[in-house]
Amino acid sequence: MNYRTPGRIAGLLLLNAALLTAVQAQTPAVKAQGEAVFKRICSVCHLSLVATGHGAPPGPDAHAIPRELLHRFSPEQVVTALTSGKMQAQGSTLTADEKKAVAQYVTGQALGATHQVLEVGPGKLCENVAPMGDPASGPSWNGWGNGPQNLRVQSKLAGGLTAADLPHLRLKWAFGYANVSAARTQPAIVGGRLFTASDNGAVYALDPRTGCTYWMFKARSGVPTALRVAPYKGGQALLFGDRKANAYAVDANTGKLLWIVKVEAHPNAAITGGAAFYAGKVFIPVQGVGEEGAGIHSKAGCCTLRGSVSAIDIDTGKVLWKSWTVLQQPKLRGRTKDGVPEYGPSGVGIWDSPTVDARRGVIYVATGNAYSEPAQPWSDAVLAMDMATGKVRWASQVLPDDIWAMGCAATNPADSGCPKTLGPDYDFSASPVLASVNGRDLLVLPQKSGLAFAMDPDHEGRIVWRRRIGQGSGLGGQWGAAAIDGKVFFTTADVLDAKQGGVHALNLADGSVVWAAPPPRGLCAGHLGCNTGQGAAPTLIPGALLTSSMDGGVRAYSLKTGKVIWTLDTNREFKTVNGVPGHGGSLDGGSAVVAGGMLFISSGVGSFVGSPGNVLLAYGLD
Repeated sequence: MNYRTPGRIAGLLLLNAALLTAVQAQTPAVKAQGEAVFKRICSVCHLSLVATGHGAPPGPDAHAIPRELLHRFSPEQVVTALTSGKMQAQGSTLTADEKKAVAQYVTGQALGATHQVLEVGPGKLCENVAPMGDPASGPSWNGWGNGPQNLRVQSKLAGGLTAADLPHLRLKWAFGYANVSAARTQPAIVGGRLFTASDNGAVYALDPRTGCTYWMFKARSGVPTALRVAPYKGGQALLFGDRKANAYAVDANTGKLLWIVKVEAHPNAAITGGAAFYAGKVFIPVQGVGEEGAGIHSKAGCCTLRGSVSAIDIDTGKVLWKSWTVLQQPKLRGRTKDGVPEYGPSGVGIWDSPTVDARRGVIYVATGNAYSEPAQPWSDAVLAMDMATGKVRWASQVLPDDIWAMGCAATNPADSGCPKTLGPDYDFSASPVLASVNGRDLLVLPQKSGLAFAMDPDHEGRIVWRRRIGQGSGLGGQWGAAAIDGKVFFTTADVLDAKQGGVHALNLADGSVVWAAPPPRGLCAGHLGCNTGQGAAPTLIPGALLTSSMDGGVRAYSLKTGKVIWTLDTNREFKTVNGVPGHGGSLDGGSAVVAGGMLFISSGVGSFVGSPGNVLLAYGLD
């Protein structure tokens, strides 16, 4: 994406002028307070495209939304982001009045002026409340990958849809999330219930056919994780995590809290990867993008968070073990020229759901970059952890020395708080897929580098093959793959490349190309911030690969030819069953899920590389 063209710059100037006009309409006191907070907390990352003369903020700060694009949000959405959403680490230092003031300042709107401040409520309650059905029978999509191996495959029997059915799908209902700019949670469908959640902290049990609400539970923070139902001693538990590193088990039938465990005390710790489950144990991963995103702008210094996995007894909520991805505790390494402390080692977070290998007695997790020196042997790697003890049996690192934090240049002096050489920020953000071909198991997954890998779990993760599927980008994510019948399917993000997106079908055995589809034609051409990156994890149904794109499109590709056979555009307003004004936007994270003859998709990302949205959409056959 390139914003250097005269037309783009002119558009940005108009946006900036409109923003300043709206800000000037605010009361002087609110404007002054909001401007002061913005300069103190926000301006170091949310740079102005016009002021810098760039299409995106230069270098590593391209990870933050430019100031001109913040006008797309309502002040209510910004307050939610600072309170329970993605920016709560920054918001933790602000009072309620400061959050409101800066939200009005950056959006150019007064609270409640164009958007009603909405109460987070249950919506339309179901009139006939029957007990939840048996999870072992009936259609379902449960957890991130719809199974312990994270294959992301749905059968015809459970899904009720094939490639031939897709053109006949029609919108059955939409559900809106109040006061948020993103709808990233991948729902679960189990026992005749649909479970979903939001950045406003609300967790819902809905009727998949109508969207009415059986119950609502309010978490302590936003819930971005995929949802998972698993058996416990009293029935079925709904498992999820929040952006403050709290892990939850809630009775799936009633919504009653069973237990809550804070798996990491670090103030910037968060859970974005869905829970995995096996034999009474719940496995919860932790990452720390809040600290990585603050980087050298943090007055407390950078960085002290370590990624981890915790195993929890599902019946009691007791932590059975905790395994760190950085073995050494961070310590003071020195101070910057301004006296800010420098800490390390740190980072190596886990973004996505663990993969369960029952036969070998391990879970597999994929890790991200380090945040501060020294370099770590388990960053940008796949780890095999013993399910009984958490001990790392082996680690397969594909990129050493990837140390990245916001605000650092390509090379840095010793007293800058930055690594000497900045890494490319090529996290593994995907769950490993455990797939079999010719009697052999392989772990396959994509990396933000634009490479896809296959590793041998019987030989300490030795790389069997690697294949380039994109140019690579530190911005955005590569959230997963899908595999079936000796083939593995990868989508491509490349959100900073001139052409974003694309799909590859590879032979699982050797990584050779079966077919490759080019980047799709965008559904939001000409819109500021639009791109066609396809970093979301795909979903397989009979005859079709379902993909999601940052342009708001769901596309189905023929498994045989790679041709697009169906497209769904979510970029519009929706009338929701719970009365919250709804709008679709960019799609990222998980793709569509299919169960019981219906397709469900969460629409809206709300970031530098994608447009905001706040709806869960349900499509079914006529």
